[in-house]
Amino acid sequence: MRIGELAQRAGVTVKAVRYYESLGLVVPDRLPNGYREYGDEHLRAVAEIRQLAGVGIAPSRATPFIECLDTGHEHSDECPGSLAAYRNGIAELDQAIAALSSRRALLARRLEESASRGFEGAAATPTPDYTSLPSDLPRPHDDGAADHLNGLPVPALTLPTSHGDRIDLATLGPGRTIVYLYPLTGRPGVDLPDGWDAIPGARGCSTEACDFRDHYDNLRSAGVETVYGLSSQTSDYQSEVVERLQLPFAMISDPQHELADALRLPTFEAGGMRLYSRLTLVVRDGRIEHTFYPIFPPNTHAQQVLSWLADHPLAGRRNHPVV
Repeated sequence: MRIGELAQRAGVTVKAVRYYESLGLVVPDRLPNGYREYGDEHLRAVAEIRQLAGVGIAPSRATPFIECLDTGHEHSDECPGSLAAYRNGIAELDQAIAALSSRRALLARRLEESASRGFEGAAATPTPDYTSLPSDLPRPHDDGAADHLNGLPVPALTLPTSHGDRIDLATLGPGRTIVYLYPLTGRPGVDLPDGWDAIPGARGCSTEACDFRDHYDNLRSAGVETVYGLSSQTSDYQSEVVERLQLPFAMISDPQHELADALRLPTFEAGGMRLYSRLTLVVRDGRIEHTFYPIFPPNTHAQQVLSWLADHPLAGRRNHPVV
């Protein structure tokens, strides 16, 4: 097969195949006329490189896995070199987590100190930290409230966004769009409803948003056109969150719960408010292709979506490679 066919069948770009060749991971045969010729073994190698990238093994570090396949193993991670690559990846993640945890603690301390300035004669109340999750959060259970959604058309509802415009949900465009619904985001100086942490599935909106932020480029590379968050909070409130968390996507405001009523989406009551239950829709060409519900833990949900996308690639989809 030619390079274009290989790229299409593997769900990558021709540019990506060229990159794999430059790394020595894919070595095509040469025809007498000089054209490259690829076989099933090259298709398997490209698919394997793509899957490894989905779990954090960059193509530049995929050599042990491809060599393992070349020696006849059924799985690319059955060889000592592959296992060593896994261990190295975990060690690097541990170092990064430790460094980020230290930086995070410093920022949280400075946030608390900044929020406390101006209070004299008494210690200020510590600012709640909404960017991390308690270890004892209750896990939500699947009550079947989203079982009817897959395959339904997205209703024609025009709602405001945090970017100051309005969007018709029925015309999100071709391809896949991720719309994750959440109850509400907390922010420094604003109290959450009483008993918030005890409500299964309530806590974690900021961490979920940050996970989609941190994996936005990966989602685009996996074929997602864009991402939206959606809640019943006002677009002004959402705009503050988008700016503070540096989100690369917009939030959609639905204060009247129009989408919930149109699709019979699960909601709950807290602090005298009706709020969306945490739920994510994969919208494709105007219909709900897949639903994630319930979601736990929220702080790694974007990675769960990425895993699903890797298992359900679109034939001939347009890639958005990350440079």
